[in-house]
Amino acid sequence: MNAAALILVYLIAINIIGFTAMGVDKARARKRLWRIPESTLFVLALIGGSVGSIAGMYVFRHKTRHWYFVYGMPAILLLQILAVLLLATSPIEFLVM
Repeated sequence: MNAAALILVYLIAINIIGFTAMGVDKARARKRLWRIPESTLFVLALIGGSVGSIAGMYVFRHKTRHWYFVYGMPAILLLQILAVLLLATSPIEFLVM
C-alpha cells in the first residue's frame, strides 16, 4: 500500500470515529450517562475527523446549540483544507516512500 492509500484509509477511519463519537455522546446525553468530553470531540476533529464530526453534529442534532462547535468545527475544517492546499502548492517537494 502506498502512502496516499494509507492517508486515505486513515482519513476515512478517523472521520468514521468522529461521526460515531457524536452519535454515542448524543445517546449518552439522552440517558444521562457519562459523556465523551468536548475536548475529545475537538481532538478527533483536529487530527483529521472534522468532516465526520460536522456530519455527526447535524445528523444526530448534537452540540448544534454550542457556538464553539457550530463555528469551531467548520473553522478546523477550513484550516485543514488551507494546510493541504499550502502543502500541495509549496515549492518544497515532499518525498513519500
